Amino acid sequence: MSDSELNDVDRELLNALQWDFPLTTRPFAHIGERLGISESETIDRCTRVKELGILRQLSAIFDTRALGYQSALIAAKIAAEDIDDGAALVSEHPGVSHNYKRNHDYNLWYTLAVPPGEDFDTHLEVLHRNSRATVTRKLPTITLYKIGVKLDMTGQTAANAKAEVLAHETPERRADMEVPELTQIETDVIRIAQEDLPLCNEPFATYGAEVGFDGEQMLAMLQHFKDKKWMRRFAAVMNHRTAGFKANAMGVWAVPDEKLNEIGPYMAGFAAVSHCYRRPTYDDWPYSVFTMVHGRSARDCEATIDAISTETGVSEYALLWSIKEYKKVRLRYFTPEWSEWKSANAEVLSAAGSALTTAR
Repeated sequence: MSDSELNDVDRELLNALQWDFPLTTRPFAHIGERLGISESETIDRCTRVKELGILRQLSAIFDTRALGYQSALIAAKIAAEDIDDGAALVSEHPGVSHNYKRNHDYNLWYTLAVPPGEDFDTHLEVLHRNSRATVTRKLPTITLYKIGVKLDMTGQTAANAKAEVLAHETPERRADMEVPELTQIETDVIRIAQEDLPLCNEPFATYGAEVGFDGEQMLAMLQHFKDKKWMRRFAAVMNHRTAGFKANAMGVWAVPDEKLNEIGPYMAGFAAVSHCYRRPTYDDWPYSVFTMVHGRSARDCEATIDAISTETGVSEYALLWSIKEYKKVRLRYFTPEWSEWKSANAEVLSAAGSALTTAR
């Protein structure tokens, strides 16, 4: 299935689900009123785009660092004959949410997160060993300029279009962020709110029933999460390819240190840029700013990258294409998969931890 089966109302609906989902008792009635359709038609259309595979999930989007998890982007060099097997072993880790093969010497790129109390480097060492990587680079966020995927389903956004970077798209990132002391009910609600929202008249009441809450109590808890900055927003996640965005490219830029404060936020202001970060450099990796771009074609991505280069004057960059997707899921917090993975990898975790302790 593809986005060719959508009409204009479907496209406006998908934009609304991504950009401005209302935390109200009857959210689909609220959205329907804005689009000029009924609540039942709104729900029916949501059901249809989900069945088409365009709408992946509608749920809370939590801030990994704010919940006490440690996370980083990882780049690895793996021999061509080993990469598929290595990627499969990396994907088994419950903290790996995105895992791609890209067209570079660093050919495996994945995101890794570990829960509070875990040693990030030990987990990474396990994945380095399991994947048979020759080099593994940790690329944590130094400065977050923007995070927020918004696919314009109407097709009206130009390659050089700008968009305001909203508050929820620039959450705080620090290496020493305090681990929150969550109550049991807060943890239970996080487990529920990270799952797909039911498509019914009062979906938050259905959510809340799992912990003995009514709809208003559930909404109050979600607002509490927003106030605490644990939850960035509540929104739809799209299946990019089925939605018509068949290309994605990571533009990495060698930006002089003295220009980072100017150029990083400017790059983030491009509407087609969904993620923009400052990350560490290495002797073999001079690129300090990362921009993620999605397009309906490779040409769309290239047009945005060209516009960024032209407008910022940064000419030293690389364009890394995603040529194989091994894993793409939402990170799930406080779930049993973590202990299961640790049990299955207990021996190599112990060996990796001992090796790192000796090295330190």
